[in-house]
Amino acid sequence: MHEHSLMQNLLTRIHQLAAAENRVPIAVTIQLGALAHISASHFREHFEQETTGTTLQGTRLEIQELADIYHPQAQDIVLKSLTFETADDH
Repeated sequence: MHEHSLMQNLLTRIHQLAAAENRVPIAVTIQLGALAHISASHFREHFEQETTGTTLQGTRLEIQELADIYHPQAQDIVLKSLTFETADDH
């Protein structure tokens, strides 16, 4: 249940940022803290499940894992960036 609400908050933020750009991202980069209480594979599974049937379905998910438990964001899941298609990508 915790993962679901966490993912919903993240996806809401992604949708807000994408709407501000008036574009759909082709990639999302997440920083996963060493103490974030979710593995990269479990995070990926939830992301794919929650984006199925949405405009984010098929979006590439890049996960940067922090190993340092003393890092200031060791407990956090941080949206690092969204990548959008460029005009040259068409």
